[in-house]
Amino acid sequence: MDMKITDVRGHKGDASFLIDNGKTSILYDTGFGFTGYTVAENIKKCLGSRQLDYIFLTHSHYDHALGSAYVLRHFPNATVVAGKYAADIFKRDGAKRVMKELDCKFANTCGVSSYEFLGDELRVDIEVDDGDIVCAGDMKFEVFYLPGHTRCCVGFYLREEGLFLSNETLGIYDGDKTILPSCLVSFSDAISSIEKIEQLNIKTMVAPHLGQLDEAQTQFFLENMKSATQNKVADILDSIKKGLSDEEIVEEFKAKYCSTGYIKEIYPDDAATLNTSIMVRLIRKELL
Repeated sequence: MDMKITDVRGHKGDASFLIDNGKTSILYDTGFGFTGYTVAENIKKCLGSRQLDYIFLTHSHYDHALGSAYVLRHFPNATVVAGKYAADIFKRDGAKRVMKELDCKFANTCGVSSYEFLGDELRVDIEVDDGDIVCAGDMKFEVFYLPGHTRCCVGFYLREEGLFLSNETLGIYDGDKTILPSCLVSFSDAISSIEKIEQLNIKTMVAPHLGQLDEAQTQFFLENMKSATQNKVADILDSIKKGLSDEEIVEEFKAKYCSTGYIKEIYPDDAATLNTSIMVRLIRKELL
């Protein structure tokens, strides 16, 4: 199959990549709200007069899903595919308030002070669960429910191509030697999700916030995603046992893993602080 995967992000922190086999086009995640129109324009440059056919969302977080509302303004007939739990979250006013707060805060750091918030236009057309099949033209994707980062995380596997569209339950990869865990709802579920994916015959991956991995990167990620999560969680657990406060552990973790290189470029500081603090509380509750 002649497939092209293109980076259509409006900002490095976005998660938005276009998968196109010349017949059917799929946007894998959509990035922030404030960059959504830029993502749509980038898609237009790739597709020309063709329409976007599908939007695959890995989970409901603002930096992955909020841009879909803006992309749909340009491509209203695109079919949005996401987990059943994500579809429910998009209906919650409280969840949309949090999305708006986080998106606006990061937009301000990027010099965007005002833009229209379209959270009420979030939608899911096809709600999927573990084991479901999504037929996108000639491409048949198997859905894997992968909780751990959130309760709504899913991944998409194109078995005939050995292509896996990953999500953050498996870790945030910098393309080199760093895999950052982001277990926000369950460490044990994250490990189970990772072990599920280890059984697949994956030749190449598209990673959130990074894009398509080459053969060496794919091999490294698959071989190290489990140990990276276990080792970094063990670091946090060790700091907890030493008596450090949650705030001290968060700053220690961020300084060690989020302060330099590609991770720093793609990970808004507010999100890094929030997610790490949630992970520390989770580890205290789940592993102690």
